[in-house]
Amino acid sequence: MPNGETYQAEVAIVDGEDDGKAIAAQHAAGRPRTMTSTAEIDSTIIHPGSVRINVKGAYIVDTPEEPGTPANLTASGGNSYHETKDIRLPNHTAVVSHIAVDIGGSLAKLVYFSREAHSTEPGGRLNFQSFETDRIDECIEFMAHLKDKQLALNGSKPGELCVMATGGGSYKFYDKIRERLGVDVLREDEMECLIIGLDFFITEIPREVFTYSEIDPMHFATPNANIYPYMLVNIGSGVSILKVSGPRTFERVGGTSLGGGTLWGILSLLTPAESFDEMLDMAAHGDNTKVDMLVGDIYGTDYGKIGLKSTTIASSFGKVFRMKREAENEAEDTGGLSNGDDQNRQQQQQNLEQTSSTSAQQRPSSSRASEKARSRFASADISRSLLYAISNNIGQISYLQSQVHGLSRIYFGGSFIRGHPQTMNTLSYAIKFWSKGQKQAYFLRHEGYLGAVGAFLKHQPRNWGRRGSFEMADGLEDRLRGRTEDGAA
Repeated sequence: MPNGETYQAEVAIVDGEDDGKAIAAQHAAGRPRTMTSTAEIDSTIIHPGSVRINVKGAYIVDTPEEPGTPANLTASGGNSYHETKDIRLPNHTAVVSHIAVDIGGSLAKLVYFSREAHSTEPGGRLNFQSFETDRIDECIEFMAHLKDKQLALNGSKPGELCVMATGGGSYKFYDKIRERLGVDVLREDEMECLIIGLDFFITEIPREVFTYSEIDPMHFATPNANIYPYMLVNIGSGVSILKVSGPRTFERVGGTSLGGGTLWGILSLLTPAESFDEMLDMAAHGDNTKVDMLVGDIYGTDYGKIGLKSTTIASSFGKVFRMKREAENEAEDTGGLSNGDDQNRQQQQQNLEQTSSTSAQQRPSSSRASEKARSRFASADISRSLLYAISNNIGQISYLQSQVHGLSRIYFGGSFIRGHPQTMNTLSYAIKFWSKGQKQAYFLRHEGYLGAVGAFLKHQPRNWGRRGSFEMADGLEDRLRGRTEDGAA
């Protein structure tokens, strides 16, 4: 993987042995990789493409002295989410004339470069913004705003802007984006962009990758000299699991349809929450033990013989049916079925006659009884229970896939996580529990933007063509490698 100051999206070219030795010495000394080393700064790694992203000295903006994206560049309305963790690129001076968007089933994630506002210093930053895909028009309008502001944002000439797009929405909304912006829209493979983005974050951005536990909530990880092989579990609307063997060498080995879209959809039916962040906030304040059946509810204690604590979830939502039935019985015993309720029950039975069995039609039902039953379950408790159910399922599937393919490093990405403590703790605990501590779950501070960053790094010139492709023996990669070797000599 690249260890130098520039990174351009295609294949990795290691520029000399001294650089690799310096990195190995740094890891052997056990020092955290909080800044680029001298060898990395002195080494320039050349990759094909029209823009080289200079990541020398890159860091994540955390301090109030360096605020995030200027307010006049944020989208209007309350349906977008500005990611405050901009990445500062203090040494990047080349013109950047493209933006990237990863449009998934639930969210559209946007990445763009901007110069520092009111600053005479060189460099700029990568900015991150997300929109609900159902409101894709707002995302496109924001991109149009960036197009209008691109001269101030990055110094490019009017009309040069192009959009790098990935994800399913890059096909679904392709015509809409082109018509509204009047620019080139280049579509890139979703899985390849995910890997390019993740490799970039692992190797080039200090304090990006971390492990999580309740005892040590955010322990930043130092990448090994060789980051491969690893597994990426990308959790968006659904879940894709990728085995990565090297730069651009990967295969999708599994996945599940139970992902972020599942949580969002079910909680939209069961709670008053109107956004994904609102659902996560409710889950943070909920108590799943009021909804889930635990091992202790069955055994009265731990089941130590097979390693299950009394607090282990035995059945997600396992208490709901019994508690709901008890509430309905109580309502009936206290006169819950009045004449008006009985008329309502008969009307409901007539409406359900063609789809309900005779026994179901005869089962007591009333609006008052159902209302009393529902009142026993708080939206926050329901949210936390479902979050645990989906996270545990993803964690166990991920462990099983890592076992099948012999992988010990498991990276979790995607907008489902959102830096949410319960989600990360559940996934991390699942990996440690099933692997008996032999495997490790890793998280990223920009976990939802892997695909968008990968697409951003893949920008290529308009005249790229087959002659400069990697498949050709005399391609641009070979010519650039030869030029690098000549320069080193």
